[in-house]
Amino acid sequence: MSLTSGPGPGWLLFSFGMGLVSGSKCPNNCQCQDQEVICTGSQLTEYPLDIPLNTRSLFLNNNRITSLPAMHLGLLSDLVYLDCQNNRIREVMDYTFIGVFKLIYLDLSSNNLTSISPFTFSVLSNLVKLNIANNPHLLSLHKFTFANTTSLRYLDLRNTGLKTLDGVAFYHLSVLETVYLSGNPWMCNCSFLDFAIFLIVSHMDPSDDLNATCVEPTELTGWPITRVGNPLRYMCITHLDLRDYVILLLIGFCIFAAGTVAAWLTGVCAVLYQNARRKSSEDEAEDEAGHRVEVSRRIFQTKGNSGQDFPQLI
Repeated sequence: MSLTSGPGPGWLLFSFGMGLVSGSKCPNNCQCQDQEVICTGSQLTEYPLDIPLNTRSLFLNNNRITSLPAMHLGLLSDLVYLDCQNNRIREVMDYTFIGVFKLIYLDLSSNNLTSISPFTFSVLSNLVKLNIANNPHLLSLHKFTFANTTSLRYLDLRNTGLKTLDGVAFYHLSVLETVYLSGNPWMCNCSFLDFAIFLIVSHMDPSDDLNATCVEPTELTGWPITRVGNPLRYMCITHLDLRDYVILLLIGFCIFAAGTVAAWLTGVCAVLYQNARRKSSEDEAEDEAGHRVEVSRRIFQTKGNSGQDFPQLI
């Protein structure tokens, strides 16, 4: 049977089985009502499998869950609210939220996140609020992490291990209104310049901008990251340190040496050319002089021979 002719028996059996497994049950130690499942503080160590398929709000906060299984989470296609705050989740992969594309609210704060895959949120184009605060082992975010979350209005990145961000990561967030960046060990070096300039030109001041400060370098320690754009521009673009001067000196020496060698070669070529030309001129002059002598000799001979033909006068 072709895909266009309707669902096959296998798909019907699968749907029926999923309905038996999680269609109307409620997980143990959880409360289920009005498409809302509340498992807050239920001492869960794993994601509960028997969640009703029509769930729209799911509260898993304050448990000990270590991972979110994409296969089971993806069955909740109507899910719009997911709270996973204060668990032990270590990472979220590219496919974790692939089935919950209607999700509007996602809270992953206060976990043990060490990495977020570049395309983890790629299907969450309806996501409005994202909280990944209080994950001190999250050291970096890929520049494409928020590429498709174009509806994002609220973003919380407080108290993570983030040291820098790529300005490209925020280019597509045209409706972003609130962002929290404090409590992070921001390294305000030249790699931070693009993001610092983005904060200036976007006119998007973080809500906690005075508390989001630089840790390094020493001359910028304590500076709000929203105000380091111009100092960094001077330090990284117009300012020259000792290494820059050494490089410039080497470049100048190389240019001088190359110029000297080029001038010497030009001079040698000019001398060789002049010598060749002078020698050619001398050879031409000698040939011309010899030719004149030969012509004169022939003229004298001709005159001598002509004089013998006349009779001598007595």
